[in-house]
Amino acid sequence: MTIYTYHLVRVSFLDGLKHLFLPHRLSKIKGLIHAEVMPTMILGSPVFSLSRVIFREVAFFAQWEGESDINDFLTKDKLGKELAKGTHLRLKLTRQWGYVSGFAPDDLEGIVEDKNATVVAITVARMKFLQIPRFIKWGRPVEKLVRDHPGVLFATASIRFPHTISTFSIWKTQKDMLDMVRGHGKIDQPHRHIDAMKERKKGLSL
Repeated sequence: MTIYTYHLVRVSFLDGLKHLFLPHRLSKIKGLIHAEVMPTMILGSPVFSLSRVIFREVAFFAQWEGESDINDFLTKDKLGKELAKGTHLRLKLTRQWGYVSGFAPDDLEGIVEDKNATVVAITVARMKFLQIPRFIKWGRPVEKLVRDHPGVLFATASIRFPHTISTFSIWKTQKDMLDMVRGHGKIDQPHRHIDAMKERKKGLSL
């Protein structure tokens, strides 16, 4: 099974702009299967606001062939050395919904899930231009649901223009995360995620 990492690091304002608009050519990094590099943003903030994007903080989400490749990247590669100045988690995939181009599928057969264990949830959405207004309308309520959920320990998001958005959240338990996805729990408007998924299916059929 492959290993995933999620990094957060402070950068210069100019580097943040670069990460916001420009895709990265990372194919030459040994052991790297795929990575998304984006400035972070504030969950639930107004879409057309300068405060939404945190240009000086970058998220790096990557899939690796092995842990030694991660160590080499953080100690020998120019970008890796920058990321090493921040914080990161090393993660194993235990559950997956859907598919994101670039990332390789993992064999999850035999994975035993502990619904009382702390878990990380990461989403990556790439939209066609005509899907963006629908995603904004139905996505922001979900951002607020995750941000304010009592089961969340930490939550952030990231964006690269024009059409890629990712979220990252750490949950007290897997049950808390699944309850949010299924519309359960004592929180205002618990069905926001379910409603957004229904709209997503409608958008894919348009």
